[in-house]
Formats: sequence, C-alpha cells, structure tokens
Amino acid sequence: MSTDPYTTLGLKKDASAADIKRAHRKLVRTSHPDLHPDDKGAEARFKAVSAAYDLLKAPETRARYDAGEIDAQGAERPQRQYYRDYADAPDNVYQQRRGFGQDMDPGDIFAEILRNRATGAGGFDFGGGNGRTAGPDARYRLEVPFLDAVRGAQTAITLQGGASLAVKIPRGTQDGQTLRLRGKGSSGFGGGPAGDALITVAVQDHPDFRREGDDILVTQPVSFDDAILGAKVTVPTIDGPVGLTIPPGASSGRVLRLRGRGVAGKGKAAGDQRVELKIVVPKDPDPALRDLLTAWRKTKATLKKGAAA
Repeated sequence: MSTDPYTTLGLKKDASAADIKRAHRKLVRTSHPDLHPDDKGAEARFKAVSAAYDLLKAPETRARYDAGEIDAQGAERPQRQYYRDYADAPDNVYQQRRGFGQDMDPGDIFAEILRNRATGAGGFDFGGGNGRTAGPDARYRLEVPFLDAVRGAQTAITLQGGASLAVKIPRGTQDGQTLRLRGKGSSGFGGGPAGDALITVAVQDHPDFRREGDDILVTQPVSFDDAILGAKVTVPTIDGPVGLTIPPGASSGRVLRLRGRGVAGKGKAAGDQRVELKIVVPKDPDPALRDLLTAWRKTKATLKKGAAA
C-alpha cells in the first residue's frame, strides 16, 4: 500500500477531519483481520490504515506532515534552514546585535563573525551576550495506551543520543496534546541553555472505550430476556467494573448514564460514562424460548384479528 496517509485512506489533502474519521471507520470494517479471517492481506491493510489515521487525526501532526516536518511514520525529517528563514523573524538575533538593521548586508554579518574569530573575541553575540544562545527544541511522538492517557501514568522515551527519559502523562491527556519537558531538547550554543523536548501524544484506540470530551462511551451487549424483563449487569469503566441496572423493556440504542465515571482532568470534575445498549439475540435460541415466542405470536395475531372484527 502507499506510504502516503491520504492515499492510504483514499482521501485528498483538503479532506476535513470528519472525512478522515469516516474513511477510517469504513476501511477498518473492510480490513480488520478478525472480520475477514480468510483474507491474508487484511492485517497489513488494517495496520496501514491505522497508522495513516493516527498521523492525520491530530491537527498538529497532520500540519507537521503537510509541512514536511515529519514523514508518514511520524519520524522527524531533517530541517533545512537558510539565512532568509531568520531574516524577518521578530527575534532575529542578526538585527538585534551589532547594530544591523532591516537593510543590512548579509556579507557584513559573516564578515563580523570571521573578524571576531580571528581576534579571539569569542564569536558573534547570538542574543544574550558572550555568544550564548538557547538550543533548539526537539520534537518527539509518543504512543500512549488509552487507559494511561485518561487515568494518568508514567512512561519513558528515548531522546536524541540514546538516553532514556521518564515522562509523566497527566490524567486526562488528549490525543494530539503536546507535553513540554523544559531543558530536555538540543544543547545550547556558547554555554547557552538547552532547548525543550516537545512530545506529541498519540492515544491508542481501546477495544471497549471511546472518548468524547470528558465523557467515556461504551456499548453494552444485553440478552433478549434481560432487555424484556430488566436486569442488573456489570459494565466496564476506566476505573474498574461497576453494576448497572437495565430497565424492563429496554431497546437497542438506548443510552444509560453513569455519573462521574468519565475523565477527570486536572482541576476539573469528572465527566460521565454513557452506556449504549445493544440487544444480542443468540444464533441458536433455546427451544423453550422458541416455543414460547411462537405461541405468543399466534396469540397476538388472534387478538389482532378479534380486535379488527
């Protein structure tokens, strides 16, 4: 399959976020290996579709891919920077030091650098005196399990150069959110401080839970008799299983709410968990149940005829 995420999802680059989500859902249904066990290529397609969606679903990583900053796997691309990249920046050190202004000659800048080097002046003064300037930020992409993101956790990433660094995932972290680690970026120049590490979080999908804002959504299978008669069932939540009462006469699609069982961000009240009921009928119903429903159908038809007469 193509390595371009837009091509993998069958989309153009101007696709909206809703288009991306719809394409992903459609392709998951047609490529999931559990749904297509006889299709040898399903697993590879499913992995490619999932990787493409992970890259494009977060506005920040999508923008960075479109700008050529990262590749289709989310890895950093080498950045090519030229003098003109800095010339118009508000913090342009070339304009701030040595009296250079908007109409400066670039040759004067480098002549000054060479002159200072030759006289042992310590190099050009890059924004802070004594040649000190902060190092550039380093960017990383970190995949985080769903429950670690909503409950909070601690993990580790490998920095440039191979060092490992502990990263705290705050409770309620959202997909596409960027965490900043001060002073963990690239080294500074002339003894200047290091830049920061910017870590973009990609939250993995969960087989049971989905997230909408601070609410958690789950689908709860309900047997035919529990839907008719009502029952108390156990449902999963992000903090463990809890009991839920199914009212008599429940229908598929009905949503029940568990207050305060959603995501609790820092300084925020927890959202709710919304449980959508889905009535599941066995492929081979119990003979007694089949006989009962058959008799009930006949009785219902007789009563209907009597009422019509």
